[in-house]
Amino acid sequence: MIRRRTLLAAAGGTVLGGALATGTARADATIAVNPATTYGKWDGWGTSLAWWANVFGARDDFADLFFTTRSVTYNGTALPGLGLNIARYNLGACSANSVGGESMAASPDIPGYKQIEGYWQDWNNEDPTSSAWKWTADATQRAALTKATARGAASELFANSPMWWMCLNHNPSGASGGGNNLQSWNYRQHASHLAAVALYAKNNWGVNFSTVEAFNEPSSNWWTATGTQEGCHADASVQSAVLPHLRDELDRRGLTGTRISASDETNYDVARTTWNSFGSTTRALVDRVNVHGYQGSGGRRDLLYTDAVTTGGKALWNSEYGDGDGTGLSLASNLLLDFRWLHPTAWVYWQVMDPTAGWGMIKYDESTLTAGAVETKLYVMAQFSRHIRPGMTIVDTGVDYAVAAYDATAKRLVIVAANKSTSAQTLTFDLSRFTTVTGSTGGLVPRWNTLTAGGGDLYTAHSDTRLNGKSLSVPFAAGAVQTLQVEGVVA
Repeated sequence: MIRRRTLLAAAGGTVLGGALATGTARADATIAVNPATTYGKWDGWGTSLAWWANVFGARDDFADLFFTTRSVTYNGTALPGLGLNIARYNLGACSANSVGGESMAASPDIPGYKQIEGYWQDWNNEDPTSSAWKWTADATQRAALTKATARGAASELFANSPMWWMCLNHNPSGASGGGNNLQSWNYRQHASHLAAVALYAKNNWGVNFSTVEAFNEPSSNWWTATGTQEGCHADASVQSAVLPHLRDELDRRGLTGTRISASDETNYDVARTTWNSFGSTTRALVDRVNVHGYQGSGGRRDLLYTDAVTTGGKALWNSEYGDGDGTGLSLASNLLLDFRWLHPTAWVYWQVMDPTAGWGMIKYDESTLTAGAVETKLYVMAQFSRHIRPGMTIVDTGVDYAVAAYDATAKRLVIVAANKSTSAQTLTFDLSRFTTVTGSTGGLVPRWNTLTAGGGDLYTAHSDTRLNGKSLSVPFAAGAVQTLQVEGVVA
C-alpha cells in the first residue's frame, strides 16, 4: 500500500491538484442529460475485505454500515449505511506450519493483520477433505464475508499471492527482486486452491462466488520479499498459463457458471498493455476485465473501455480504488472521471477502514486495532452508493463532474455531481430529452449535500429545490458533492 499510495500521487496528484487550483474562476454550467446514450446496467458498489475485515469482520455494526442502507449508530453518531453489494474476499497465502522441514519465509515488514491464512497448507495432499487443508483458517475475514452475503452482497474471490509454498522463495510478499514468484510446477495448483475454496464456500458457507480472480496487480514490480503485504509478480505469460488451469479446475468441480475476471492491474494503462498482450484463446477465458484506479486522474480510461468493452465484448469493473484524501473530493472526482470515460458497471473501494488517515472511511489504530474517526469520505461515498443502485442504467451527461442513473420501473432519475473548483457555481441540468419530467409534489426534487471542505453538510437532506419545467438549477458550494433524485421521469 505504501508503494501504491506513492504511485497514485505521482500519476494523478499533479493533474487533479492543478485542476482544483485553477478552478477558482469556473463558470456556471448547463449539463444535458441524454437518455439516448447509455453505458449499461449498474452492477453495484463494493469493498475488498482484506485487511480491515481480518480485524473487524465479526462486528455486525460494521456489516450493517457497509452492506445495508440502514442508519447505523457509531460512537454516538448516526451514519448512513453505504449499501455496498459487492464483497471481494482475499484468499490468504500464509500459514505457520512446516511441510517436510520447509516453512513460510515472512517479510520482516508485514504486520500480522495483513498475513491472511490460506486453506491448503500441505502440498502433499490436494484432497480438500484431508488434514492438508485447514478450513477453520481466516475466521474473522470469513465472518465479514458471510455477514455481507446475508445482507445481500455478491462476492468475488481473489488472491494477492499464491500459497507461500507455491512461491519460488516461499515468501508470499514477493520475490527478492520483484520478479515472477509463482513456481511453474504450481500453476495448476494455484488454480486448484482457488477453485477448491470456491466450491467449499458454496457448499459450506452459503457463499456463491460470482467470479474468481487469480491475480492482484500482477505486472507490478513492487511485490518484494520485504513488502508490507502479500503480493506476487506474474507477467502476462504467466497469467496466460494459469488462466486455462483456472477454467479447468472450476469446471471439473461443477462450477461452470463461475466466471473468471482478470487481471486487476494497478492502473488503466497497464491494464490495456496486459489485455492487448493476451492472445484470443486467453481472452476467451476472461469474462470480465478488472482494473484498479491507482492512476488517479491520469491514464487513458477511454482506450481501456474501447479495448475491453467495445472491441473485446467484455464486462469492465473498477475493482479497486483508494486514495489518501479524507475529504472525499478526490474520490468523487476520480469516480466521476470513471463514469465519463471508463464506463465500468461496478466500482469497488479498497479499504473502507484503514489505519492511515484519509485512506479509509473509518480510521483505525494499527497498534491497538481499535476503530476510530469517521472520514468525510464516508458521506461522499453515500452520495453515490445509496442512490445509484444495482439495475439502474447509467445515462450520458457529457461531462466529467456529473453522472446520471435512470430507473425505468420507478421512473426515477438520480444525478450525482461535484463542484471540483474552489469557488461556488450553479449547475443547471437540462432534462428536455426525457418525455416526461414531473418531480415529486409541486416539482420538488430532494437533494443530499456534503461539503468536502468541512464546516457544514455531511450527507444532509434538503427539500428546497424544484423543477422549472424540464430544467433544474442547483447552487454548489466549492468542493460540494450533491445528489438529486428526480421522480416522475419517463425516457
